[in-house]
Amino acid sequence: MSERYPTGTEDEREAAIEAASMAIQRGHLVVLPTDTVYGIGADAFDPAAVRGLLAAKGRGREMPPPVLISAATTIDALAVSIPGYARALIDAFWPGPLTLVCHQQSSLQWDLGDTRGTVAVRMPADPIAREILERTGPLAVSSANKTGMPAATDADQAEQMLGEDVAVIVDGGESTGGEASTIIDVTGSQGRVLRRGALSLEELNAVLEPLGATLTDEG
Repeated sequence: MSERYPTGTEDEREAAIEAASMAIQRGHLVVLPTDTVYGIGADAFDPAAVRGLLAAKGRGREMPPPVLISAATTIDALAVSIPGYARALIDAFWPGPLTLVCHQQSSLQWDLGDTRGTVAVRMPADPIAREILERTGPLAVSSANKTGMPAATDADQAEQMLGEDVAVIVDGGESTGGEASTIIDVTGSQGRVLRRGALSLEELNAVLEPLGATLTDEG
């Protein structure tokens, strides 16, 4: 059973962040708010915890979770060969609802699933999520829901679906975004939209067009 932590006061918020951070360090799963929807998170460098995350959602290794980070510079520790147009998108939209699929660092000692040498990275805008990430390091985080169900936009929905699988639920109120992040594959010379989300193709291309770049839309 999970323990739920409110965040209405500074003391409650600190207790929630500390409880979530300690649970992650012990190899447990947590539910945390983000700027899009609620997420279920695990230590990205703990293969057993990541397997637990996939099992909780009802997913297999063919659907590896994205990795959330607390600072944009951390992407260079996780990914290589990041093209200039991707850097422009990072500058414009991080922190925020943009996930970039990059070539991962080959030296990383982790197992997120069948990634085919890539890693999906995002820096969320939610301050509670980022404070947890500052204490834990990169987290494997997927939307807080069972596969096939709508993503949770508040702690009640997340608890109904995942309460038996996680140690801590951080209740940050209703998600401010409510729409999943836009996912872009930046492993090639031209970016590809893999999933439409909170950021539109028009918003993204407005940043890239002055650079002579555009995205293709496969979302």
